[in-house]
Amino acid sequence: MKMPEPEQAILDQLPELHRRLSNLLGEDGLVTTEHGRKVFESDGLTAYKQSPMIVALPSTTSQVSDVLKICDEMNIKVVPRGAGTSLSGGALPLADGLMLGLSRLNRILDIDYDNRCAVVECGVTNLGITNAVSEDGFYYAPDPSSQIACTIGGNVAENSGGVHCLKYGLTTNNILGVKLILMSGEILEIGGKYLQESDYDLLGLITGSEGLLGVVTEVTVRILPKPDTVHAMLIGFGDVESAGACVSETIASGIIPAGMEMMDNIAINAAEDYCHAGYPRDAAAILIAEFDGITSEVDYFIDRVSKIAKKLNATSIAISKSEEERNGFWAGRKAAFPAVGRISPDYYCMDGSIPRKKLPEILKRMKELSEQYGLKVANVFHAGDGNLHPLILYDANIPGELIKAEDFGADILKLCVQMGGALTGEHGVGVEKRDLMPEMFTKDDLNQQERLKCAFDPKHRLNPGKMFPELHRCAELGKVHVHGGKLLFPEIPRF
Repeated sequence: MKMPEPEQAILDQLPELHRRLSNLLGEDGLVTTEHGRKVFESDGLTAYKQSPMIVALPSTTSQVSDVLKICDEMNIKVVPRGAGTSLSGGALPLADGLMLGLSRLNRILDIDYDNRCAVVECGVTNLGITNAVSEDGFYYAPDPSSQIACTIGGNVAENSGGVHCLKYGLTTNNILGVKLILMSGEILEIGGKYLQESDYDLLGLITGSEGLLGVVTEVTVRILPKPDTVHAMLIGFGDVESAGACVSETIASGIIPAGMEMMDNIAINAAEDYCHAGYPRDAAAILIAEFDGITSEVDYFIDRVSKIAKKLNATSIAISKSEEERNGFWAGRKAAFPAVGRISPDYYCMDGSIPRKKLPEILKRMKELSEQYGLKVANVFHAGDGNLHPLILYDANIPGELIKAEDFGADILKLCVQMGGALTGEHGVGVEKRDLMPEMFTKDDLNQQERLKCAFDPKHRLNPGKMFPELHRCAELGKVHVHGGKLLFPEIPRF
C-alpha cells in the first residue's frame, strides 16, 4: 500500500506542536526520536508500516482532551492507539499525524458488584478486567484470543468478540457506557450504570467506529457471575464439511453453546506442535464446544451434541473432566495464530462472517481458491456465529507473494458478502478492507455513514484514511452536528 505524502505545512508546525505538548505532558509524555517512533509504525497488520510524526502519551482523560484541543487548533491529524493488536490496520499511523498512545490510562476506577458493572480506563487489558473481579466470582465475557494484551478501548473501537461471543455477545452487548472525547476536546458521557434513554443509540454507534468519531477513555462494562458448571467438548471429524454441518445442526436444534470453535488439519497440527493440547492429529477438522450453567443443563446439552456428532460420523469425542483439561482444550485454539506463525514465514489473517449454514460451502470454495493461488490456508474461526479467520500462508521474501495473499483474501471476503455475510466480524475495516467497502455498501450507504463521521469530526482529522474508500467534504453530504450528546440532522429532502 502506498502511503500518502506528508503535508509540508503540517511538518513545519512540528516544533510548535512539540513545545505545546511538552508543556502539557512533559518530555516523558512524548516520543520524538526516530527509533522511538518506529515502535509505533504498525499494528497487528504488519504488512503496512509508517512511522508517525510524533507520539503523545497522556495519562488522564483531561490530558487526552487537551491534546486533541491542541491538534484541532493546529489542524493536526490524530490516530488513536491502544495495545496495537488490531489486525486490520486500524492503528496505522500517518507521517504527518500525531499518534495518540492510550496505554497509560490503565486504571480500574470502580467495581460495583450490586449493579454488576465496572468502570475502567481504556488502557486496561481485556483479561485484566476478569482478573480484577475473579476472586469475587465474576468475569467479563468477551474474550478475544489477544485478551492478555488487547485493551478495552480497542475492543470498543473494533467491537471485538471472542470464543464466548456466541452466547454472551460482542463488546457492544457487554458495555453500558463510555466517556468519549471529540476532536474538539469536548468530553461526552454516553450511557452509564443506568438504562439508556429511548433515543438515538449513540453507544451502539460508537462501538465499532474504529476511532473515527472520537477517543474512548473510560468504559462501563457488564460483569457476570461465574457459572456453576463449565465443560468443553473436543470433537474430531474426518472432513471439514461434517464439522460445519455439526455446527449448523447444533444451533438449529436450539442449543446455544457458550462457545463453538473450529480448526482445520493445518491449524490442528500447528497448535499441537506448539502447545501439545491433545488434539487428534489425523482429524480433518475439530470442534471445541463449551457449555456452562447448572450441571443438569450442561449434561443434557453435551449428550444432545454428542448424538448430533455421532450421526455425522465424528471420529472422536472427548469431554473435559476437570478445569485443567478444559483449559487444555482451549489452549491450542487460543494459541492458534502464533502456532501457525511457526510453520510459515508469514501469514495473512483474514476476518469475514457468513451465515452458519454456509460453512461447508465457504470451506469448499476456499479450498478451490487455495489451489488457484498456490497458497495454503489454515482455518481457525468462531464457527458458532460464522466468523471466519482464514490464515493465508505466504513468504514475503518471494516477490509478489504478499500481493497474491492479499488478492486471495479479497476473494474470500467477496465470497462472504455474496453468501449473505459481511466483510468483517470483529477485526474491523481499517485500511485492510477499506477498498472493499463498495462490495457490501452502495454509494448512498457510504455517504450516509460519512455524514455521521462529519457529525463528530467535521474536518476528518480523527484516524483519516480508514474505513472509507474516499472522503467527501461534509458540506457535500449535508452537515450533522453533535450537541449535548444528541445527533442533530439537517432536514432530509423528500422525494
